[in-house]
Amino acid sequence: MVDVTGHFGMALLFAAPAWMLWGRRGALGFTAFTLVTAMLPDVDLVLQGYLPITHHGVTHTLLFVGVTSALVGTVAARYLTDWFNDYRRIRSTHITAETVFVFATAGLITGGVSHLFADVLSAPDIAAPLSPFWPVYSEPVIVDVIYYDSPVWNFGLLAVAVGLHLVLARYERYPLETRYRIGGRSEGDTQYGASGND
Repeated sequence: MVDVTGHFGMALLFAAPAWMLWGRRGALGFTAFTLVTAMLPDVDLVLQGYLPITHHGVTHTLLFVGVTSALVGTVAARYLTDWFNDYRRIRSTHITAETVFVFATAGLITGGVSHLFADVLSAPDIAAPLSPFWPVYSEPVIVDVIYYDSPVWNFGLLAVAVGLHLVLARYERYPLETRYRIGGRSEGDTQYGASGND
């Protein structure tokens, strides 16, 4: 496992495509959300005080990240869609529950998978290896090219990721036209029909 700085750097790298999908405001929100969720698999450090689990166990699997992401995305779509539509700082005429689901689920998956990827690159140095593909493939996956306390890797990764986001933030092209886009289209735009997200 890399330290928290390295996990944030990796999450920023994984979140970089958001600039092409969501546009400026959406990408900033998505990136911030991804940073918040980047430590999701380490919830086992809290849960092991209450449940018989170990660090780098079940919470460090794609199954856990995927199921948790879908559940949180569903709850967000159900309870936050109206709030997002009423919030004046989001420049959009309408955001559907489908868009909120995709945004929340993708943010959690991006943060969680970036964490697993960073851990695979650095475990086992001071922590046990992980089996991210459990239960399909239960053997540990070990690459181990990064040392946990390496400031070059941790701060270097963060610096490169922040630099990439600054470059992408200055890129003036509009994001891709997708049904999950937030902001930028007028209410009369019917390219995506009733499910279009402005």
